Amino acid sequence: MTRTDTPPSWDERAQLTTFLDYARATARMKCEDLAPEDGRKALLPGSPLMTVCGLISHLHWVEYYWFEVVFLGGEDEGPWTDEDPDREMRIALDVPLTELVARYEEQCAKYDELVAAHDLDTEAKRRLGRNEPRHPDLRWILLHLIEETARHNGHLDIIREMLDGRTGD
Repeated sequence: MTRTDTPPSWDERAQLTTFLDYARATARMKCEDLAPEDGRKALLPGSPLMTVCGLISHLHWVEYYWFEVVFLGGEDEGPWTDEDPDREMRIALDVPLTELVARYEEQCAKYDELVAAHDLDTEAKRRLGRNEPRHPDLRWILLHLIEETARHNGHLDIIREMLDGRTGD
């Protein structure tokens, strides 16, 4: 897998998309050569859904939410419910890690096309929250997804090291 955090040019769009792609590739890299059963192991006693499978599923659904629901204004058809707000992590335990990674990678390519087709100043169809009067622009959504993915890469780092000792970025 090729990963780089150096953009092909120094314009804002290239920098944002390169860092998001780098964070995504890092998440996928953390799944390489992992035993299938290890992808579903919860190692943190207080976080039973914090698994490699759960985190990859979460990253997939986070991008879905921000691009499909907030940016494009589509209906929220995510797996979460008011009763089970972390359902995307729970249902991942029944899906092979290789399938979760493939879905995530396919979806990332789809959203790369969406981002390429819109100006960074394009406002989302939906607001950030019910009480927030403003709509985020595409730039903010990209920055948020960089932050979200990078944060969960830290979780993947810890879990992977606990599972088999593998370390590295």
